[in-house]
Amino acid sequence: MDSAGLYRLMAWFSPAYPIGGFSYSHGIEYAVEAGLVTDRVSLVDWIGWILEAGAGRVDAMLFRAAWDAADDPAALDAVAALAAAFRGTAETALETMQQGASFLTITRTAWPDPRLDEFARRNGDAVALPVAAAIALAGHVPLAQALAAYLQGLSSNLVSAGVRLVPLGQSDGQRAVAALETAVRAAAEAALAAPLDEIGAAAPMVDWTSMRHESQYARLFRS
Repeated sequence: MDSAGLYRLMAWFSPAYPIGGFSYSHGIEYAVEAGLVTDRVSLVDWIGWILEAGAGRVDAMLFRAAWDAADDPAALDAVAALAAAFRGTAETALETMQQGASFLTITRTAWPDPRLDEFARRNGDAVALPVAAAIALAGHVPLAQALAAYLQGLSSNLVSAGVRLVPLGQSDGQRAVAALETAVRAAAEAALAAPLDEIGAAAPMVDWTSMRHESQYARLFRS
């Protein structure tokens, strides 16, 4: 990977990239409310589960499929349609689609790319985040590194939500990020090895906490 590709990874998956990730907890807010996430260890377990069997697994497979189809408009649009449908709750659908739309808009503005423009011409700004990120990165960095960076960004954003919600100190937050390294690597490797027709999730408690979050009395996050 050259320095230009590395620069894109660091810029696009930085918490400072304005896609609104800070406003989503992926149901962790209700998991804390329900006593399912209470400390650093349970937060790492919960996010590791998301990476192994929930949205992390699904996003990684969609990312790889969009990457492979980046120069095939018909195939890419089919992946984008699948990604738009592949969420278990209204809030997690909002989470990925709003961030995807924001990623597409800001990246087209700051990092012009004909493929992103053509995708937007066909689909507007309706796109799930892993698809938007994969289109932008394809051809600029190796797939394995791009996928690992995407999943690290996802897990770090959820750790940040947990730090604010449990609450945890910043040192425990960084210990959680470090502890999730193995889960991120495993999720990326699994997505590279599995065909898209094996896509699926098995994290029903994450969906349950997301649905309960919709009616949670006091909320800091949008999901």
